[in-house]
Amino acid sequence: MTASRPPEQLLHPRPEGLYCPAGDFFIDPVRPVPRAMITHGHADHARAGHGTVWASPQTLDIMAIRYGEAFCDTRIPVEGQTEAGGIRVAFTPAGHVLGSCQITVDDGSTAITVSGDYARADNPACAPFQLAPCEIFVTEATFGLPVFNHPAPLSEIEKLLRSVAAQPERCHLVGAYALGKAQRVIALLRQAGWEQPIYIHGALQRLCDYHIEQGVDLGDLRPATTGDGKAAFKGQIILGPPSAFAATWAQRFPDPVICFASGWMQVRARARQRGVELPLILSDHADWQDLTRTIQELAPQQVWVTHGREDALVRWCELNQIAARPLRLVGYEEEAD
Repeated sequence: MTASRPPEQLLHPRPEGLYCPAGDFFIDPVRPVPRAMITHGHADHARAGHGTVWASPQTLDIMAIRYGEAFCDTRIPVEGQTEAGGIRVAFTPAGHVLGSCQITVDDGSTAITVSGDYARADNPACAPFQLAPCEIFVTEATFGLPVFNHPAPLSEIEKLLRSVAAQPERCHLVGAYALGKAQRVIALLRQAGWEQPIYIHGALQRLCDYHIEQGVDLGDLRPATTGDGKAAFKGQIILGPPSAFAATWAQRFPDPVICFASGWMQVRARARQRGVELPLILSDHADWQDLTRTIQELAPQQVWVTHGREDALVRWCELNQIAARPLRLVGYEEEAD
């Protein structure tokens, strides 16, 4: 049995990110480091320039797509468990985006699970969330307020399809982030029975192609440049990154219904600020119910809360006799979704 050490010695925040001294590695560091373990491929968690990177095979592929093949010196794909400096490390599906994992570090006496970003709602574009047992759970709190109670994903897709059917003279332009959200929206549309082509912005193409290579059924995808004038897009669904909506790209479509897929669309003021006509409350993060359910099911001795609404979740833990504290990390104050 390994002698017990204070948990802060096993894993603690440094300016670069969460650091494990015994294994001499960081988890999701915000600046280049010699040794990094990465939870998933979103840019606020996965950065280029590290020496050695441990991650799921899919996350390593996604980083290469986004940053180029030379994004790090050495790649170490992990499926399940590995070891670093005598520390056992387990990668467990997080349900957030393709390849996303929670990372558990275990010195034989204490296990700390860093959830990264996670979600427990239906997502046909990635592996489902699995509990990663631990004594200390490091949880995100992107939607860490009781007001955030997200609807079933297919109900939001059905809302989109009803709008398409009711306005056949218009196209529906859906804003969705390039990694994860776009592919999830497309896969859910296929689940809901939409068999027509879906048109996509060029910025989504390579990541959509990779999801298809990994067995995610996205159906008939076509470039959003296809068609003879604006009339060709009437009654169609087009996906693009939110940044494209302020560009001339969006002007090629006939009187578009502006939609945006995000958990933040539950906040009406955010929808109005973006000029969204049809908000789609579709999140790749756990809402309040799933945050608290996960903590209850794990029953950890401590909870460390980061990047989000820490105070409310810390208070909920205290009321439920669970030790908790905020773990404020630079670079993760609020997650895009």
